[in-house]
Amino acid sequence: MKTISDKLKEQILAQKDRIPAHVAIIMDGNGRWAAKRNKPRTYGHEAGVKAVRKVVKAAGELGIKYLTLYTFSSENWKRPRSEVAALMSLLSRTTRKELDELIKNDVKLITIGRINALSASRRRVLANACEKTQDNKGLVLILALNYGGRTEILDAVKAIANAARAGVLEPHDIDEALFSNFLYTAGIPDPDLLIRTSGEMRISNFLLWQTSYTEMYVIDTLWPDFGHKELFQAVLDYQHRERRFGRVGKKQKR
Repeated sequence: MKTISDKLKEQILAQKDRIPAHVAIIMDGNGRWAAKRNKPRTYGHEAGVKAVRKVVKAAGELGIKYLTLYTFSSENWKRPRSEVAALMSLLSRTTRKELDELIKNDVKLITIGRINALSASRRRVLANACEKTQDNKGLVLILALNYGGRTEILDAVKAIANAARAGVLEPHDIDEALFSNFLYTAGIPDPDLLIRTSGEMRISNFLLWQTSYTEMYVIDTLWPDFGHKELFQAVLDYQHRERRFGRVGKKQKR
């Protein structure tokens, strides 16, 4: 007997031309999920890793080309030291543990953000995983680490200013396309769909430039409970939307 997820997947694949190429997710609710179970926040983060594994698999099944996960924001350093340390340890352990699976499933791993702020040992683990998967041709899994949308834009502005000062480009050369090439996501298409779990109605400094015309989908489900069915429901909802990019919709023209 087919499950709900199987049926949703069939509906999505029936409209392959409307499957989003790039899905970004704000993974929220680990702490609240743990609190509901009278467990420490770290317990929720551990459970959240299982959700990541499910979503990566589900995205691959749909043929989604890019999946960006808001893994650790630049603001997350303000959390208690013990929680930050636990998150960093979890990141390294998970990356090492999942590397063989990423290679097996042809997933390419890349990172965006101010990675240099991470410890040398954490950076080595990430760099090794990115190197080992760099030739993979399947899903591109993008981890946003020590990432902030405003700092990304500032870093791009500084890089452009330095290039102009060096005579590499002229101010009149600066347009949206050029600016995008100075972002962490250079060469990656903007997200078609942004999903946020836990019901919070904000983008939390995530991909500010890139999501200017991205479709948003907010779900009350806490991140550790997010899986195949929830991702498929979000994609199916996306497929039924009309993306106008500032134009008048086809239905309104009639």
